[in-house]
Amino acid sequence: MNFIKNNLANLLTLGNLFSGCVGAIHLILGDYQTTAICLILSSIFDFFDGFVARAVHSNSNLGLQLDSLADMVSFGLIPGLTMYAALGPGNELLGLHFPFEIKYIGLLVTVFSCLRLAIFNLDEEQRYYFKGLNTPTNTVLLFGLYYAFKETNAFSFLFESPLLLVLLTILTSWLLISPIKMMAMKFKSKKLKDNYPKAVLVIGGIAILAIFQIVGIPMLVIYYILVSLVFQKQLG
Repeated sequence: MNFIKNNLANLLTLGNLFSGCVGAIHLILGDYQTTAICLILSSIFDFFDGFVARAVHSNSNLGLQLDSLADMVSFGLIPGLTMYAALGPGNELLGLHFPFEIKYIGLLVTVFSCLRLAIFNLDEEQRYYFKGLNTPTNTVLLFGLYYAFKETNAFSFLFESPLLLVLLTILTSWLLISPIKMMAMKFKSKKLKDNYPKAVLVIGGIAILAIFQIVGIPMLVIYYILVSLVFQKQLG
């Protein structure tokens, strides 16, 4: 019984990893709907592994390492593969011919996701806020854009332009390791005035999802980034 208690959080983390692996395979196969389901499962596992670890007091260095390794697949490899798939074949951009297909540029997201996770593990400052865009949120943005495009043809201007996709790849890669403070849903106090930015985020986020539904998912991340930028001083 103690074995299960001590390792339940790690089992949930491994569930995150397994789901991420399945999602990555189906994304390569073009089955983005199954990938979406796998990302939802990975997010659930990712949330509850930390929750369970704290609840049963089973925090460990092993769990910390497993968590980052699992996130690297679910929220590092999958967004990189998303941009890889979105860019498609071809080695020409702005009239320049590259010695490789430009779709490989999409994997920069995976490289910088790895760097971001390593930095996060070593940084003790990010308790009540994130420094840079966290990997799950970046995954929601990139895969959310791709999913909305596939389902509703939204954001077609983006996916019809390799240049915009490359710029999006570079921008999100930078955001992952940027010094910009991003809001975390952790509370220093229960006073409304201390949590005003979070209230703005939640109320606005609900409105965006209610109005735009699937298309609103990546829009919610953009809104999150904007709110974080506006309330930089309050996030410290």
